[in-house]
Amino acid sequence: MKTDILIVGSGCSGLYAVLNLPEELDIMLITKSDFESSDSFLAQGGMCTLKDPSDYDSFFEDTLKAGHYENDQKSVEIMIKSSPDVVKDLVKYGVSFTRDENGDFVYTREGAHAHHRILFHEDITSHLLDAVKKLKNVRMYEYTTLLDILCDGSKCCGGIIRWPDGREEQVEADYVILATGGIGGTYKHSTNFKH
Repeated sequence: MKTDILIVGSGCSGLYAVLNLPEELDIMLITKSDFESSDSFLAQGGMCTLKDPSDYDSFFEDTLKAGHYENDQKSVEIMIKSSPDVVKDLVKYGVSFTRDENGDFVYTREGAHAHHRILFHEDITSHLLDAVKKLKNVRMYEYTTLLDILCDGSKCCGGIIRWPDGREEQVEADYVILATGGIGGTYKHSTNFKH
């Protein structure tokens, strides 16, 4: 089997990746359970965003502190600075963040944040999933597991997958995106799905 891009994982990251790729590419999206059983569906529907440039330093420090200062600082910078554009994209895909009577976004505060910078909505992920399902260039497979990645030298060139019926197959891909989520399932106590 061949595809331009193999995406492993159907939570917010995998779905958002699909929505930001050119529609002329053939994309294969797999998930080892059903599409609604990702930790993204368990999330509260909130996301941090830079409301205003004056909050950048505080946001940056809060993020580093939450990561015990082990964060990659360039990645933190990119995440914070790109967050307003991500919000615009999510609104475009149908996410209706909570707004006040004037139509302005309502922000809340969550753990590790010194200021109110969390936009929220009861279900971001389902809007992204609905948008991906409308795309004609995406083949979506539930209960399909990535067993191993294929490499040609130092370049990843696909993966070995297991279909729901137990068959194994090689998938050749120009690019592979691992959007497999957190590691909560490795811990004895976690609110994440065990898979």
